[in-house]
Amino acid sequence: MKNKAFGLWSAVFLGIGSMVGAGIFIVIGEAGSIAGNIVWLSFVIGGIIALLSGYSLAKLALRYPSRGGIVEYLVQEYDVNIFSGAMSVMFYFAQLIAIAAVAKSFGEYGARLFGYSSTFSINSFALGIIAFFTIINLIGASVVAKSENIIVIIKLSVLVIFTILAFFTIKPEYLSLKNTPPLINIFFAVGLTFFAYQGFSVITNTVEDMENPKKNMLKAMLLAVLIVMVLYVAISIAVLGNLSLDKVIKAKDYALALAAKPLLGELGFKIMAITALISTASAINASLYAATQISYDLAKNGELPKEYEYNVFHSTEGLLISVILIIPLILFLNLTEITTVAALSVLIIQGIVHLGHLKLYHRTDANKYLIFLAFFLMFLVVILTIYYNTKKDISIVWYLTASFIFAFAIEFVLRKITHRKITKQIHNIYKKI
Repeated sequence: MKNKAFGLWSAVFLGIGSMVGAGIFIVIGEAGSIAGNIVWLSFVIGGIIALLSGYSLAKLALRYPSRGGIVEYLVQEYDVNIFSGAMSVMFYFAQLIAIAAVAKSFGEYGARLFGYSSTFSINSFALGIIAFFTIINLIGASVVAKSENIIVIIKLSVLVIFTILAFFTIKPEYLSLKNTPPLINIFFAVGLTFFAYQGFSVITNTVEDMENPKKNMLKAMLLAVLIVMVLYVAISIAVLGNLSLDKVIKAKDYALALAAKPLLGELGFKIMAITALISTASAINASLYAATQISYDLAKNGELPKEYEYNVFHSTEGLLISVILIIPLILFLNLTEITTVAALSVLIIQGIVHLGHLKLYHRTDANKYLIFLAFFLMFLVVILTIYYNTKKDISIVWYLTASFIFAFAIEFVLRKITHRKITKQIHNIYKKI
């Protein structure tokens, strides 16, 4: 019998490596500027929602093991129609928005590292890294992908060491309750903190290569999210304990690097900025082809290609169109706008998946109350985040709305012109895992 590639702990470490990436470098300052020194509670709530979402997705993965992932679950839940198709297109858009947010973060840290702060400099770094990895993917080079394990070790080591050292320089007055923003701000920031957990769903992709998945899948998900939650809470306390709230608000796009200054001065800032660049570049490389190409093929053709190769030179269409759509997001939206729209898009799509799961829970052997809680909390966070942004930055609401309208329009046009439909990959025969 062939040995499975993933045991319990290898799946846990895969999940941790996927979660602890670009998200925390983007989110810590953005969320901290909203929730202040109690942002750690926002990370706890975001982690709880990730646990519930992970539970639902894990149950769906065990019942419907498919490379289509969320797209497959949508079609299983809502059948083959314009709604499931449009949500599949929106899933593709959400990944593009997330990549744009990561690229913009790379631009922020890259520009600050070299002493620049202009919008032109930030956008130049962001577009430069997108162009670099587009070329890498076009020529089929996989050396960067093969170095992913090293990158995971580097970023985890730097973050853990920073957090431990930062606790020795915390100023208690910065964490004082008298400096605490309104408690409701904890919930306003959850939309962003949940974004920092994105990546936990990669554990479900190991289902067919996992030893005893029915026993290990949920354990791996639980352990990975809990470990990351502890790390994020510690990082948020370290950052808000070393920077005054006004500095966090001013430097929200690169606050994690700025928080390293009290420890090692300018060297600390540069070390953290370089780590952020490595993490964001790694995330872009991992996502730009794998995520956009598969999602593009699903959105356009309604089915996955029979064979999937890393070398995109034979199939440039999805990559190039994805990059063309990413460029205006980088140029015309700031980091807060892109990150918030990306976070809301992911919350809404996963929330819709959990709502649909309620119809299938008897097939997946899932607890309907936990599924409902995942759906309810996600949409509660969406509503609160939208409410907050109607007062803070209404343009975010319009960008989000336009994205969903555009997704439905694309789905309608594709159906009319190509007659394609997003189809089910796993049919009614139960596949024993």
